[in-house]
Amino acid sequence: MPERVDLRLPLRADLVDEQPYGAPQLDVAHLLNVNENPYAPPEAVVRDIADSVAAAATTLNRYPDREFLDLRADLAGYLAGESAAEGLTAHHIWAANGSNEVMLHLLQAFGGPGRTVMSFAPTYSMYPEYARDSLTEWVAGTRRADHTLDTGEVIAQIEKVRPAVVLLASPNNPTGTALPLADTRAIAQACASTGPGGAATVLVIDEAYAEFRRDGTPSALTVLGEYPHLAVARTMSKAFALAGARVGYLAAAPELIDCLRIVRLPYHLSAVTQTVARAALRHTGALQAQVAQLREERDACVTWLREQGFTVADTDANFALFGTFDDRHAVWQGLLQKGVLIRETGPEGYLRVSIGTAEDMAAFRGALKEVTGR
Repeated sequence: MPERVDLRLPLRADLVDEQPYGAPQLDVAHLLNVNENPYAPPEAVVRDIADSVAAAATTLNRYPDREFLDLRADLAGYLAGESAAEGLTAHHIWAANGSNEVMLHLLQAFGGPGRTVMSFAPTYSMYPEYARDSLTEWVAGTRRADHTLDTGEVIAQIEKVRPAVVLLASPNNPTGTALPLADTRAIAQACASTGPGGAATVLVIDEAYAEFRRDGTPSALTVLGEYPHLAVARTMSKAFALAGARVGYLAAAPELIDCLRIVRLPYHLSAVTQTVARAALRHTGALQAQVAQLREERDACVTWLREQGFTVADTDANFALFGTFDDRHAVWQGLLQKGVLIRETGPEGYLRVSIGTAEDMAAFRGALKEVTGR
């Protein structure tokens, strides 16, 4: 066998010493670290998905529908009912392998060398990685101490930076805070000419956790028709209990969707993925039956944490950010030793817990009391 040659791979300079993204994947009793839906799909849904995939398997010698218009039409219909979004058609919808790929498509189309993407910290930790991977400059603006956005300050920062894309998560991750619709309107209006060369800045409202929002919190989808540079991203991972299927999507004006079609890889959404997503959408009610229960568990968790003296961010998501701790890693480790895995993320001194079943949350409360002595 020839001797192995020593060499250096030509890794991009900005990737040297970088580590792959990933929350810990550990085998513990209570998984409360990545905001998954704790309830498995019902048996009837599993059967429909299995039967539909079996039928699709007979045509896997052929490429899938490149434009996946049937899935896009189904998603448009779902959003029309879920958020009272008017006028949506298949041509207003884009989908990909998780909202991660949707975000990459956005930055491949509108970002790139010499352009900037902006968000406001603390926010989703993958945003700067999307920027890095698309060779787009990353700029993090600031939030108030309570993690909400000062709209006037946000607009001032956007006007100064002049980014091609602004990413705003609502509810925000890891804080859970939602963006009021009036703020979305004001920021969208300001973004009409703050992009490169006087073009618009593409404003992306990332609503991955929107189905968990509290009553009276509207979706940005309700104003989508007013702003051709606005995109609203969603996922089937959370409320649909479909994290393993990897289906993310967004709604926007058809002309914005057409820009994303330019940069997508050929046949990027497999026939199996399309089939699974369409089958799941046929069972929206069954898959989302526990959303109200998870909202109740979330609100009860927030109340309990505050009663114990913790600071907790207001949350419209299926998680809660709480603190503060002098040594948050020690608390995280202590919980893990008791079979409860949460997330060490967000502002220094804080931890984030996903909302699980009643059993999960009881275990979390008991473990936290033991570890912190409260």
